[in-house]
Amino acid sequence: MPQLVILWTDALLFLLVIIAGSFAVISQRHPHLMAPWRIVAHSRIGMGTIVILSLYLGIALLDSVHIRPLLQDTGAAQKQRYSTEIISVLDLILTPLRTRQEKTYSAPLATHSYTKEMMQLPDGRTVQHYPRLTYGGAHLKDPKQEQLSDILWRTGLGLLYGLILWLALSTGIIFILSKRTRTNFKQQLRKILTKTTDLPWFTILSVIGILLVLISIMVQLSISYHLFGTDKVGEDVLYQTLKSIRTGLVIGTLTTLVMLPAALVLGLAAGYFQGITDDLIQYLYTTLSSIPSVLLIAAAILLLQVYMNTHAEDFTSLVERADLRLLFLCIILGITSWTGLCRLLRGETLKLRELDYIQASQAFGVSSFSILYRHIMPNILHLVLIQVALDFSGLVLAEAVLSYVNIGVDPTMNSWGNMINSARLELAREPMVWWSLAAAFVFMFTLVLAANLFADVVRDALDPRLR
Repeated sequence: MPQLVILWTDALLFLLVIIAGSFAVISQRHPHLMAPWRIVAHSRIGMGTIVILSLYLGIALLDSVHIRPLLQDTGAAQKQRYSTEIISVLDLILTPLRTRQEKTYSAPLATHSYTKEMMQLPDGRTVQHYPRLTYGGAHLKDPKQEQLSDILWRTGLGLLYGLILWLALSTGIIFILSKRTRTNFKQQLRKILTKTTDLPWFTILSVIGILLVLISIMVQLSISYHLFGTDKVGEDVLYQTLKSIRTGLVIGTLTTLVMLPAALVLGLAAGYFQGITDDLIQYLYTTLSSIPSVLLIAAAILLLQVYMNTHAEDFTSLVERADLRLLFLCIILGITSWTGLCRLLRGETLKLRELDYIQASQAFGVSSFSILYRHIMPNILHLVLIQVALDFSGLVLAEAVLSYVNIGVDPTMNSWGNMINSARLELAREPMVWWSLAAAFVFMFTLVLAANLFADVVRDALDPRLR
């Protein structure tokens, strides 16, 4: 059996999932907590984006289960030897993409290298030519004649497999719904097609169908081609892009976990209690805001780098070093990004505490904690959510900027920022290498857009004034 390796970010990411699952279970027992999420569940945009975000989260979780492969199994536990390489479950699934490495650049779906090499012809002459790729299109005998038809055939095959999977999944879901609603299959199907169901199942199944078809086509093409091409060292760009999903989600979620408690507690305390409490908190976040965040992040990362270099024996692999740097980056980003939300919550709390029902609660002797928890916090959750969503999107995008100045994630870690950073030099080539930048942009854009749309729906559902 392989040896399980638990990294810091793995543990924290699964902890967030457990907390979210626990909150969902608790919400089902309390109608006032469940009411806003019923509004989200009835939203077509909300449920459509949930499907997309769930796919991203599933890929990130698969990439967060790390193991050391077993090198030699002798049957005795004390003699088992494990590899020093740490890989994830996603790496095992993507083994063909991970191991099929070319010499250098190749364009998407190409059969020949993107750069010329000196080649010797059978008659002894030496010419510059584009050599055939080792893996991309290697099954074709005559790429010029067979490539287009082969790509179209594989695309059609992927479309067919995706539709079959979608029909099978949709049939199962409709059958379960018909049993739950005590209707027959045709009646339930008619309700879904006419969009008269309680939940927007037509939208959910449509988004699932589109994703299944796209994934199936990508799988079919990736079997024999490099779908998004290869980079300078010949590594598959699709593999890099999928591996970068975890990095983006970790930076967006763990940084929020660091900044949200401080911003929420200090913002509410400053706005409600006022006086010296307000003065101290204002002094704190004003001082922190006056420090250039890039310089603070750079200083912290350099200090961490010095620590890791002087304590190299504490890290058995490059993966552990890169993971610690990622965790440290999340902490520093959280420390430098809570001030904006704190200032916003302070101003909103100052306004809410003057309302009549808050004044009445104070007159009746209700404790300050109860007023903050029961009356003020529900009225600011929509602001918290939209700010967190904007911060999440900004943090995912900021990682690219930080990688550009070499203070982002470790260069050995796959991330959209590192892909964009390397692509800026590739864009200056002639001919231009554009596919690394395009792949990172498409996946990053999809994640950020889905997160923003979902946040808009949840914000409207949580705002008591809109309900």
